[in-house]
Amino acid sequence: MKRVAVTGLGAITPLGNSVAEFWQNIIAGKSGAGPITKFDASKFKTQFACEVKGFNPEDYIERKEIKKYDLFTQYAIAATDEAIQDAGLDFNTMTQEQRFDVGVIWASGNGGIGTFEEQLDEFHKGDGTPRFNPFFIPKMIVDIAAGVISIRNGLHGPNYATVSACASSNTALIAAYDAIRLGRANIMIAGGSEAAITPASIGGFNASQALSKRNDDPQGASRPFDSNRDGFVAGEGAGALILEEWDHAVSRGAKIYAELAGGGMAADAYHLTATPADGIGALLGMQKALNDAGLTPDKIDYINTHATSTPLGDVSELTAVKTLFGNHTPAISATKSMTGHLLGAAGAIESIISVLAIQNNIIPPTINTQNIDNAIPSGLNIITQQAVKTKVDYVLNNTFGFGGHTASTIFKKV
Repeated sequence: MKRVAVTGLGAITPLGNSVAEFWQNIIAGKSGAGPITKFDASKFKTQFACEVKGFNPEDYIERKEIKKYDLFTQYAIAATDEAIQDAGLDFNTMTQEQRFDVGVIWASGNGGIGTFEEQLDEFHKGDGTPRFNPFFIPKMIVDIAAGVISIRNGLHGPNYATVSACASSNTALIAAYDAIRLGRANIMIAGGSEAAITPASIGGFNASQALSKRNDDPQGASRPFDSNRDGFVAGEGAGALILEEWDHAVSRGAKIYAELAGGGMAADAYHLTATPADGIGALLGMQKALNDAGLTPDKIDYINTHATSTPLGDVSELTAVKTLFGNHTPAISATKSMTGHLLGAAGAIESIISVLAIQNNIIPPTINTQNIDNAIPSGLNIITQQAVKTKVDYVLNNTFGFGGHTASTIFKKV
């Protein structure tokens, strides 16, 4: 099996529209939450979210092209442009044959849900005559971001989308990792984007009792592991990683952030939305990732947990962590306390955090957590309030999704 290097990063987030700004705010323990501005949420049970701020698509896309793309694809374009530049890649200088070995696997849980809602709203406002935008279908479908990224850059390698709810972009990273390990590509652009702060999305999550309703304190609402948590805070944005076959990266003198050393996927096989008390799916996914990387649990220095701030999910995940890691206590934090939950883009954004934790030997904090829930196993090293400077060689990144999907990745210092 070939080794896989991480050579480029790109991010559009509620905490900044570049990797540098995003990381600075993560380490500072800032919250990206605030009142919803994308629609009138005054009648909704939840009226706040972690929105991307100051995003101008014209900074990345020609004005005449913008109308062709839903916001989730616009975010994907922006994040991948940054990652490509960060990796020092110029696809225009590559031969077509070289671009045969560059692919894109891009994730989203909801795709163009904003476009879907807008078009149906326009239809119902009319006289019943179907007058849909000709770009409706290509703007809406989940795979279109992967296609657009390949078209913009002339990339002919493996190209598709992964959808496993909130595990989607970790699943994309694992699929891209496998493509390189098996010799099907030399370079893969992998990640995910989400633009689901919409009436149907917020209303739907409210109906399932998943969202926090702490409207009087948006920035303190996402509080993973806390005894007073009441649900997750919706987020949006995109995260992109350039994965590259190790020798290929070395031969071109690429900057290597870290090695993607392992990935594991499993299923709870339990419930549509709830997680089992023993966290069996999370346990299996983490164990498979460790096996894939050839590691024992004691090698992991930091776990970026899925931890969305839901009463059942946080306990289930940390029960699985305690079962797997026993008396070994890697540092644990939940960065969704700052970013909110980026749904299908969460794994990519948190992979960027994982890589930068290794690069900088810093564990980011879990903000807002004041009183650890008594149902969470004791003896865990949960980092709260402030970042911690310490040696970080291996990071495990967890993501889980509705339907029982679990996906874990492991990054290694180089």
